[in-house]
Amino acid sequence: MAGLAAAFGSGAMTNSFRELEDANCIFAIGTNTTVAHPIASMRMMRALSKGAKLIVVDPRKTQIAQLAHLHVQHNLGTDVALINGMMHVIYKNGWHNQAFIEERTEQFDALVAMIEKYPPERVSEITGVPVDTIVTMAEMYAKAEASAICYVLGITQHTCGTDNVKSLANLAMLCGHIGRPSTGVNPIRGQNNVQGACDMGALPNVFPGYQYITVPDNLKKFEAAWNAKLSATPGLTMVEQIQAIPSGKVKALVVFGANPVVSYPDANQVQKCLEQAEFLLVMDIFPTPTTELAHVVLPAASFAECDGTFSNSERRVQRVRQAIPPMQGKANWEIIQELSTRMGYPMHYNSGEEIFNEVASLAPSYGGMSFPRLEEKGLCWPCPTPDHPGTPYLHKDKFARGKGLFHAIEFKPPAEIPDAEYPLWLTTGTIFTQYLTGTMTRRCPTLDRENPEVFVEIHPHDAHRLEIQPGEVVRATTRRGTIKAKAWVTERIKPGVVFIPLHYLENAANRLTNCALDPLTKTPEYKVCAVHLSKAA
Repeated sequence: MAGLAAAFGSGAMTNSFRELEDANCIFAIGTNTTVAHPIASMRMMRALSKGAKLIVVDPRKTQIAQLAHLHVQHNLGTDVALINGMMHVIYKNGWHNQAFIEERTEQFDALVAMIEKYPPERVSEITGVPVDTIVTMAEMYAKAEASAICYVLGITQHTCGTDNVKSLANLAMLCGHIGRPSTGVNPIRGQNNVQGACDMGALPNVFPGYQYITVPDNLKKFEAAWNAKLSATPGLTMVEQIQAIPSGKVKALVVFGANPVVSYPDANQVQKCLEQAEFLLVMDIFPTPTTELAHVVLPAASFAECDGTFSNSERRVQRVRQAIPPMQGKANWEIIQELSTRMGYPMHYNSGEEIFNEVASLAPSYGGMSFPRLEEKGLCWPCPTPDHPGTPYLHKDKFARGKGLFHAIEFKPPAEIPDAEYPLWLTTGTIFTQYLTGTMTRRCPTLDRENPEVFVEIHPHDAHRLEIQPGEVVRATTRRGTIKAKAWVTERIKPGVVFIPLHYLENAANRLTNCALDPLTKTPEYKVCAVHLSKAA
């Protein structure tokens, strides 16, 4: 992933939210934008009002799909094949940007050789998308003056998630829709500071600012700054940490602001693993199913009790100002600092600003930032010097790695596909009234009243075949578990596919999902597995 992170912003948007308004074409794939990202969707609506074309690729007919000029309902887990098919059509028709390719990229010949194997007829068989639709979407994206790609977890939460992202990067470079305003490859983060957490090194293989721990100079730099001996061996990802508990490789966990008992795949197994931990400490603002398993629970501070910064999807670092003092008396960084000190590594910070100044001194992309400079609208990294205005879009003249690298990506099917025992596809996601595991939103009576219980979307053809009536309670079973849910018979979902929202502890969709991982990022395949539906006796 080193080359990908360097070339495409370490998982951040290459362009800014504001630029979406001026895109001529928006290619939204694997994103339920109006539900999960209302601010980004507002920008998309403004683009539509200016005449932009919107392509939505989603197995479900979501609200944003209903607004699209072209809604493509492909088979689950076939994104790579679909994008390869688009690139085949673009190249064969001469709609690609040859000048950009020659000047700014490398390994193009390998891409061409690969996409030769993905004519639209073959891609149609794999994806279930008609040939003329593949041609239309390719033409709309390629011929627009400025096309922007937006994607979210529907792209990354697969065993081929890395391949999906690289394929989108291929598509953008093929058409030269990168390094210019209102273009780019734009992953929209799911929470307010997910980007900031990654920027700060909350990943197992990098220091703050995406400086790889395997690079000796980076290791020396942080050892000197922190006066500690550091490991050059990448650590475990979130799912791997849980899986390592039964063997004793991981003995203790600190879980801060997360609810893995509901949010991690194969949730039944996750709970069994956490129950075996020698010590589990959980910090959160509300009780959760995960706090119930903890040996110690510490009260975290909410956003309104914090003073510091958040970094959002467009790489914008913004000041967060404390509205009320922490109700439990300590800021989150103070709790972590005290834990660290008691465990043998003393920390002596006096404020959030002091911590941020250290970040700026060690992470070049933050080097020109300070609290005074962030007072108004914040700054987008990279911002390397105090007089730098920030960077609204990346790769203006060249890629971070020099030339953009094309990857010849072959289609691989999901880790689990339907069979006689589990004949339907299952995908999961969010709904407009709830947020993640419902820790906050399900405490709001008004929101919970809208969708008080879990449901399963099923197409009328499948409901008729299985003799399932609307509103009837059904049992959904996979190789990992079983839950009950009310049937919502709807044409919003494709035949052969069912959808279950992930927010409901009492019938958690993640009891069903597959913990198979992307081999590079170790992201679980939340978005596709095989399921059996039956009437609940």
